[in-house]
This record gives sequence, C-alpha cells and structure tokens, in this order.
Amino acid sequence: MAWFRTLIQFSVTKSSSITPRNTNPFPLPTLASLAQFSSAPTHETPPVTQYAGLEPTKPGEKPRVVVLGSGWAGCRLMKGLDTSAYDVVCVSPRNHMVFTPLLASTCVGTLEFRSVAEPIGRIQPAISREPGSYFFLSKCTGIDAANHLVQCQTVTDGADSLDPWKFKISYDKLVIALGAEASTFGIHGVKEHAIFLREVYHAQEIRRKLLLNLMLSDVPGVSEEEKSRLLHCVVVGGGPTGVEFSGELSDFIMRDVRQRYAHVKNYVHVTLIEANEILSSFDDRLRRYATKQLTKSGVRLVRGIVKDVKAHKLILDDGTEVPYGLLVWSTGVGPSPFVKSVDLPKAPGGRIGVDEWLRVPSVEDIFSIGDCSGFLESTGKPTLPALAQVAERQGKYLANLLNRIGKAGGGCANSAKDIDFGEPFVYKHLGSMATIGRYKALVDLRQSKEAKGLSLAGFPSWFIWRSAYLTRVISWRNRFYVAINWATTFVFGRDISRI
Repeated sequence: MAWFRTLIQFSVTKSSSITPRNTNPFPLPTLASLAQFSSAPTHETPPVTQYAGLEPTKPGEKPRVVVLGSGWAGCRLMKGLDTSAYDVVCVSPRNHMVFTPLLASTCVGTLEFRSVAEPIGRIQPAISREPGSYFFLSKCTGIDAANHLVQCQTVTDGADSLDPWKFKISYDKLVIALGAEASTFGIHGVKEHAIFLREVYHAQEIRRKLLLNLMLSDVPGVSEEEKSRLLHCVVVGGGPTGVEFSGELSDFIMRDVRQRYAHVKNYVHVTLIEANEILSSFDDRLRRYATKQLTKSGVRLVRGIVKDVKAHKLILDDGTEVPYGLLVWSTGVGPSPFVKSVDLPKAPGGRIGVDEWLRVPSVEDIFSIGDCSGFLESTGKPTLPALAQVAERQGKYLANLLNRIGKAGGGCANSAKDIDFGEPFVYKHLGSMATIGRYKALVDLRQSKEAKGLSLAGFPSWFIWRSAYLTRVISWRNRFYVAINWATTFVFGRDISRI
C-alpha cells in the first residue's frame, strides 16, 4: 500500500497550495458565474456585478408568467396557458399537485401516495422542455409590484441540507395561487401535537403513527389504559375532510385491523369532535344519514369545542379530557402568514382582494386565484368557499383570460391597460360529495343550501363518488394507479406495512 500513502501525501501537498474556493453551492445563474467561482475579490480580478435570478424579458422574447403555488388553482392555470405566447415559471415548495379529495384514502392504505401526486412537469410539459420556462423549488418571500419582481428563497430539508439561496424573478404577469393553511384558531398545542391533512407528507405521517400505535399496543407489559389511549384516534372537525377520514378509518378498523390485529381489536376507537353539525353545507337528510352510518361504523360523535391540546390528551370547553394516540386536525383553512403580510389590498377574512376579473386592483399585472384570494367588498360579491372546484374554475378562467391578453398584444409588463378583458368570472356551484365508508357516500347536487336539487345517499352515491373522482384525476397515469389500487384493496385488503 506504499503507492496509496504516496498518493495521499501528494494530494495533501497539492491541496495546501490551492487557493480556497467559494463553498456556496448555488452559483448565480449567469454565464459569467460559470467562469468565476471565487466570491472573495482579489487584486487581480475586481468583483463582477451579477443578476441573481431571471432578468426582465427583452423585446422579441415571450412574456413571462410567474405562478406562485402548485395547488388546484395554479396547476389548472398552468395547464391552460398558451406556451407559444408565454414562458411559464412556477415557484412552489413542492414539485407536484395533490389530488386532495382522495388524500384521506392514502392514510389507511386504500390508495398509494403516488396515486394522488401529479408532477408539475406532467401538468405543463413546457416547464421541462422550453428554454424560458422553469420550476423552482422555492418559496416566495416578497413581492415588489412597482418593479415587477418577486423575491424567492430555496426550500431545503434536513439538518445537513444546503443553505437557502435567495434570488429574484422579474415577471410580466404574476399569478398568486398560494392556497391557504389549516386554521388552529390560536388553540394552544395544536401545531405541536396534531397532524393536519392537506399534504402527502401529512398522510404519510398519519399512516406511520397509526400503524406504530397498533404495533406498540400489542407489546407485552402495556397497560389496559395505555392501550386504549394509543388506539384512540381523534378527528377534530366535521367537514367533508374530517368525515371522509373518519369513514375511511372506521372502514379500515372494521375490515383490516380486526383480522390482522385481533389481540387489540376491541381497543381501537374513533372519535369525531365538531362544534356544530357535521357536514353543515349538505342537505339535512344527508347529514342525518351520515350521522347514522358513522355511528353504526363505530365512530363516536362528540359535540364540543377544543380549548387546549396536550401531548396525550385534549381538553374540551366543558372540561372533559379526551386521551388520544392519534390526533387529526381538520377544522378549515385560513390565509397563510405570507398572504397576511404582503402589501396588497385585502378582502374580508384576510385574503388577497381581487376584482371581477381576478385582478389585484391598484397594481399592474398581478392576479390572485384559489384559497388565498377573495372578492373585495367593492365588487358586491361574497367570498367564495375554499373548495377545489372553486380554485380549478378560477385557474381555467384566468388561463383563458391571459391567453386572450397575449393574443391582443398585452402580454408584456404594463401593456394590458387598454385591453378589454371580456366577461368577468362567475362561479356556479356544481354540488358536493363525501364518502362515509362501508361503500356508502353522499351526493348533494344543489347549487346552494337554500336551493332545490338532487341529493343521494348510499351505495349509488358511493359509485358516483368514485366514478366522478376517477375521471377528475389529472393524468391517465394516475387514473390507472387509482383504479388498480382500488381493485387490489377490494381483493386483497389494505396494505398495513409501515414503511
């Protein structure tokens, strides 16, 4: 091994004579930065001023549409944009869209996680192949409306990850589609101890904790009281998400846990806590049917308000203590801290205010869609509910509007002032659906709570629910995944592997 020791000595000698180089892993995205890696100025080479980000578009180049967010609204917008007229840049902390109506099914193994995640590059292929279109795994930290700039910062994970890199992007048109975040109502302990159900990693965490508690409860020496706590699943929030998760969970317990965890099957319970009526937006008859079916499936319905959340128990407004092993929080959504802090007009509730054409007034070339936006009071329109169908329809409308603006020559910055925007956005509710487990679901096709319309419950509704969502899954690839997962679960049961 003498040759190896000689090689090491030679390498050490050579490395000690080399000038230390910049350790910044994010060189500036310009040609000059490729030739100059040292960040420290020397006597021979003066510092070079470089643009960290995407510069403003030049005459003859396609206008740039910057989309903040990769939810229902942003992805539907990107899918409908004419990429022959625009370059598309998406900035989001995740590189996929989540098909949220089926997210609860992934928590118990009915579906695999990849079945509900659609990569951005498949939704808008131009982002992967066009030279002026990009996806940046980053979050927006600021908006400079006067200079048509957004400030961004890269998203990194883990303790040993790279340091965040800050950069700027110039835009011709900016679309804010940042969605919303789960509402905690300022209740102490929710963020520390509860799990939300809005992202794929939330579903993964719920699945891991649920299966871990099942296995831990089977270990010798665990007390009866501790078994009951570990296997008590509490869901806070009686909206569609909370009810669907409770139904999926009770179905999982009835059909899979009782067969494969026979030693602890009598300890597993599900409690659904709601301050008012569950599924308040549905027809009264459907609400009564859902209550009856959930109770029959073993779900305990409790009416109350959570006042405090501790590590292993929560406390209701009447002082009742509810021990839990798994706590899922699903009480609605509200504006994110960034949306609240951004210096733009606000609608009631703290959302970004928009007019009838989804423009942000008082600033040029900024639009807002999805859960982060709401109509200004001056429009006379009510704030729309935070639903996937609202966000999707807004994304489709704005894509068509921007395509018309581009064809009329108004795609560049500050060039659409004299262009007729056409018909304003009008939302028409198509109805609501929710599954409650055991091959049963609810379908409410009324346009509002006061309107009359068709409402169904039971197995026919479950068949309609599955058929509708199977056709709404964005790609044929994921439709195939979902159909195969459903068939596999029906024949072989749910997967209970803890991976």
